[in-house]
Amino acid sequence: MSKIKVAIQGELGAYSHIAAENLYKGAEIKTCTTFEETFKQAYKDSNYKIVIPIENSLAGRVADIHYLLPKYKLQIHGEHFQTVEHNLLSKQNAVIDDIKFIRSHAQAIGQCQNLINKRKFKPIISADTAGSAKDLAEGDDKSIAAIASELSAKIYNLKILEKNIEDEKGNVTRFLVMGKNIEQPEFVSKKKFITSCIFRVKSEPSALYKCLGGFATNQVNLTKLESFSVKNTFDQANFYLDLEGHIEQPGVKKALEELGFHTETLDILGVYEASSFRQK
Repeated sequence: MSKIKVAIQGELGAYSHIAAENLYKGAEIKTCTTFEETFKQAYKDSNYKIVIPIENSLAGRVADIHYLLPKYKLQIHGEHFQTVEHNLLSKQNAVIDDIKFIRSHAQAIGQCQNLINKRKFKPIISADTAGSAKDLAEGDDKSIAAIASELSAKIYNLKILEKNIEDEKGNVTRFLVMGKNIEQPEFVSKKKFITSCIFRVKSEPSALYKCLGGFATNQVNLTKLESFSVKNTFDQANFYLDLEGHIEQPGVKKALEELGFHTETLDILGVYEASSFRQK
């Protein structure tokens, strides 16, 4: 049996890599430089799935993803919630007092300010956490440390000077599993499902109010509603929406039909099982 192919953004050891391994043990991982490159991989090759971060419990939504969803129209096959645990990594011959600079992604730097301020480290912003670890391993400057995962330390043979250095615990990133093909599970009453879509409201008064009315009258719970601007205009907005339920349920079906009546465009991105993390 051939391995599942998964494309991720970032180097090996990134949190996307950890999420992909948790979802598909032993999968064939392809690393991509940008999120768009990752989307393109699945768009041109239906054998690939992508594991993409969409939001973080501390930092909010991940930039660029909302614009790539309607552009490539990949289907959501599932979701995964990954705990983010930042570690201070160094060269094997370094000690904490050697460190003067700290390199990582801007979000990771922002989430570890207590240690950075306490030690008076000078931050160096990089494209991603695992890439910072890889750069550190390839250099010979022991005054530089990186903020990255424990897996990065293992892959790039780095020392963990301190574990779990994030300012706040409960740092969790939600990932979407996407692919070109539709993989819609059958409705089973004992299971919980999420239906995701993107829509564009009509440019008229009370447009959003009218769009959302059907969810209230049909008692459909929305777990996420987020706007993002339409390119080259300030007059209209697209909305990303997650709802609890399966498209085959009568209430969900009626609510989406009403939504479609009040929108210019409506794209169903996928129906998939809700992660057990939501029940915690």
